[in-house]
Amino acid sequence: MSNIRIRPQTYFVLAGSILVVSTAFLMIRGAQSEQVPSLAIAFWRLALASILLWVFIGSRRQTLNELSSLPRASLLWMLGSGVFLAVHFATWIASLAYTSVASSTALVSTNPVWLAMFSWLILKDPPDRWIWLGVSASLIGSAVIFATDASTATPNPLWGNSLALAGSVAVCGYLLIGRRLASHVSISTYVTIVFSAAALALLVLALLTRTTLAGFSATAWLCLIGLAIGPQLLGHSGISWSLRHLAPTMVAVAILGEPIGSAVLAWWILGEVIGPLQLAGFVMLMSGIFLAARSTTSRTVEVAP
Repeated sequence: MSNIRIRPQTYFVLAGSILVVSTAFLMIRGAQSEQVPSLAIAFWRLALASILLWVFIGSRRQTLNELSSLPRASLLWMLGSGVFLAVHFATWIASLAYTSVASSTALVSTNPVWLAMFSWLILKDPPDRWIWLGVSASLIGSAVIFATDASTATPNPLWGNSLALAGSVAVCGYLLIGRRLASHVSISTYVTIVFSAAALALLVLALLTRTTLAGFSATAWLCLIGLAIGPQLLGHSGISWSLRHLAPTMVAVAILGEPIGSAVLAWWILGEVIGPLQLAGFVMLMSGIFLAARSTTSRTVEVAP
């Protein structure tokens, strides 16, 4: 295994990005309370961020040159990554309309478990006992969350939790493709193409489902703009940048800070209380994700900044 020294600022960028991403639910819930459809929220989150990115790279000749000379294979991989990201946001944002913030953000963070399983099924990398323990703990924790949420006052917790899990599986494609392209595509080019592709995919879906994309209140637009600039542009771009310097499963372990931070903020600001059984499931799920991600990370070679 490579013992390459990682600069401290890499961890600061990752921690700050996760902190920003943890506030996303506040703006999503704010837009939903203003009658903005969840699919429209997902579209504008990515579309506004993409517009700002294109304005930014328009002044960078080096990035424009890279865009014009991208290999077709790399472009196709990035378009695929955008589709995965579109599915992730469409399902997860919708989940927040049906279930609690704590359950939604915890379940959508189970991607290290799916990454471990994909490595086994696709890459023929058999899980060790720690991964199996992590998967088992995650499944038990998820089952407890599903069972306890069924009796809460949220609109449709079973559907919301299922959407969050679907979002977790989808984001694995985004993480894996990002890692594949990290060595030969700059971060600005990568996020610009991927965010734009995701926005386009969501636009097509919105048109097919006749989802309203305009005519919202000023408060709704403030929430959408804040969501695009903060969690999407700064938060997710920072996480994507961290993937260039850290193993994807290490980043996935750090991302566990998002559901914890979101749950605390939801309790403090929205008054969402976590019951004893739900808390037990939450802790079990977080422990399982940590074990799965940490075990996989220990077998992953890191790359130099």
